[in-house]
Formats: sequence, C-alpha cells, structure tokens
Amino acid sequence: MDKNFLLLNLRNIPDFPKPGIQFKDVSTLFKNAECLRQIADETTERYRNKGITKVVGIESRGFVLGSILADRLNAGFVMCRKPGKLPAETRQYAFAKEYGTDTIEIHTDALNADDVVLIQDDLLATGGSAMAAIELVRSFGINKIFCNFIIELRCEGLKGREFIGNRADIDSLLTIEE
Repeated sequence: MDKNFLLLNLRNIPDFPKPGIQFKDVSTLFKNAECLRQIADETTERYRNKGITKVVGIESRGFVLGSILADRLNAGFVMCRKPGKLPAETRQYAFAKEYGTDTIEIHTDALNADDVVLIQDDLLATGGSAMAAIELVRSFGINKIFCNFIIELRCEGLKGREFIGNRADIDSLLTIEE
C-alpha cells in the first residue's frame, strides 16, 4: 500500500460540516480504482487470519469497504445505520461526536455471541461512532471485536483511540496528525 499515493488522493474540505472542522472526504479514495484496490488489499491481509465471521459497517462510508471485506473474508455483512433506516427490530446507541450528537442502530438478530466481528468505518477522530458500534456489538455478548479505520486523526481534542481503550483491537491504514 502506497500511503503517500492515498494521502495525495484524499480530499480535505475545510469548515465542513461547521467552521473549524477539516473534513477528510474518503469519497475521492473510493472513486479512484487504484486507491480502492490498495485499501481493500491491505485491509484484507490484516484480517485474513483473524477468524472474522461478521463485518459491521458504520453508516455510510463504512458500508463501502465493509462489504468488500465481508466478501473477501467470507464473512457476513451487517449495517449500523441511523435511526429509522433498518426495517426490523433494532437496538440503538446514542453518542457524541466532534460536531454534535448522533444515534446508530443495528438489527436485534444481526449477530450471535460466537461471532468474531470486524467493525469498519472511514475515520477515527473522537471515537464516538466507533464506541457506539462497539457497545452495540458487545450487547450481543461478543468478546472478540476488531475495529478498522481508513484514517485515524491524531490531534489535540481528538483522542478516539484512547476513548475506545481496550474495548476493541484498533487498527488504521493512515494516520494524520494535525
């Protein structure tokens, strides 16, 4: 994986969704076939021998790589979505994020206690959405949880890795210090 190539293709959008936020737009990585291939290949290799049975993608950018990984790892794919988007009975978890609050849900029949879960999202910043997904996954009695992020932001006030602590095994492909 060529980290410099990926960073050169990552779009930064200043003051989105509010002033002071430097939004890392991974859609530019997804639309570039070579970037997407490199990300998918590297992530697949990192999790190939972990016994993953389910990949949980966090809405919505976690769906892109998450579904690719589920296919490559011969695992099922589960969606964590915003309220009202999943049609069957759900469990939900509310969380704070860098620029507000949000809630995600998962179907009550999505996981089993014996699953080994990989949670996939695009970015680790404050850790709010990842922690919400981890708590939802843990509510099924699951003990082995991995979290993968395309990007991990490390700067003053954004301590996502520390916030999550030892609740999951955390990995990221790219680290950006600002």
